[in-house]
Amino acid sequence: MPMAPPPEFDTLTLADIARLADADRLPPVDRWHPDHCGDSEMRIARDGTWFHQGSPIGRLAMVRAFSRILRREPDGGYVLVTPVEKLDIAVEDAPFVAVEMKAEGDGRDAMLAFRLNTGEVVTAGPDHPLRFEERDDGPHPYVRVRGGLDALVSRAIYYDLAERALAGDETPPGLWSAGAFFPLQPE
Repeated sequence: MPMAPPPEFDTLTLADIARLADADRLPPVDRWHPDHCGDSEMRIARDGTWFHQGSPIGRLAMVRAFSRILRREPDGGYVLVTPVEKLDIAVEDAPFVAVEMKAEGDGRDAMLAFRLNTGEVVTAGPDHPLRFEERDDGPHPYVRVRGGLDALVSRAIYYDLAERALAGDETPPGLWSAGAFFPLQPE
């Protein structure tokens, strides 16, 4: 049975987003421990594009299906896992990209929700922290999605986050979401 397409993000309230995230039942990949079967010949590029044998996977439904069986291993590697097989997958940066943001409220009452390139939604907070890494090419913001899997926050959204943080009264500048504070500068 094919997965239903994700709803239009801009029509959702943050309460709708929270309900969708709670209702999204993912496979129990953390409980599956099959033998390693090799390489999937798949790669997730920094921009979130999924490739198989060097060609982009053009069907979003396929990407969404694969993203649901993605797991981060204790050694930091990534695998696609089912109850009977485990295949390596190369990830250039983070396996997901946050491509849209919805913000409500200010200060400690703020809520920040993100839509990922896979259609999945996540609300930043204690279970889904935001973090900022400083690198030679500038800041790299991430939001935790699940089980050690992060989403790179797109550059356009990063600028919106930075503007919100700098407009606030916090020292150091940072962002609140779902009762948690996330400093803009890496610790």
